Amino acid sequence: MANAQTHLIVFANEKGGTGKSTTAVHTAIALTALGHSVGLIDLDPRQRTVTRYMENRAETARRRGIDLSAPDFVVFQGDNVAALDEQAAAVAEGKDFLIVDTPGRDDDFARHMAARANTLVTPMNDSFVDFDLIGQVDAETFRVRRLSFYSELIFEARKSRAKADGVSIDWVVLRNRVQHHDARNKKRVGDALMELSRRVGFRVIPGLSERVIFRELFPSGLTLLDKGHLGDLGISHIAARQELREMVAGLALPTGDHAASVDMLGAA
Repeated sequence: MANAQTHLIVFANEKGGTGKSTTAVHTAIALTALGHSVGLIDLDPRQRTVTRYMENRAETARRRGIDLSAPDFVVFQGDNVAALDEQAAAVAEGKDFLIVDTPGRDDDFARHMAARANTLVTPMNDSFVDFDLIGQVDAETFRVRRLSFYSELIFEARKSRAKADGVSIDWVVLRNRVQHHDARNKKRVGDALMELSRRVGFRVIPGLSERVIFRELFPSGLTLLDKGHLGDLGISHIAARQELREMVAGLALPTGDHAASVDMLGAA
């Protein structure tokens, strides 16, 4: 398992297509850009999204002869929890942060790591389809009727963790793909999240909008923080980079003396 000095960040959502791997990759690269040592574990050996992103990044750096900050990364391909703990401990050695990206499905290894996280991040699209993973709402009033299975799972994991070693898991729900033109849906989902957060105890922060640029950069492995290697940036690129800064700041990670630099990410 990760050592006590390493802050474990787990990106977990049992539903796919929520931007989980995208936010995990960008968080990892942002932390390395701030000067932190970061490890990254991909728990999805089938899709390997974060791994492919990092491989593309390394290839771009080699091809262009440039220096791109990147975390140390591995794909977990073991078949038991003991092997996962061993690999996590190895990757976390000497690191400030260990980031784990989990599959978008029910997975025993994802549950294991989520229960051991310091920061648990659950990205979701801004819709009641995604909201249903954590809570069920009344069809007429849109008020929360009950917790969903995943919320109950995390709620119990947090209680057990606090009782076992006194650590409080900071559970963060990340609102991705907020549609600003649909103000009524945005408000309904937002109100439901706030109501559920008071009952369950998670924080809600803004994530990344549905911007083509995040998908376009995947083949090169670049991010909006790699300003000097992106060419001319349009207004949408600048807005997306600001979203990324705000997301990293919203995670409220223990960045120490580097915290003041978050607003300058990608400025050079």
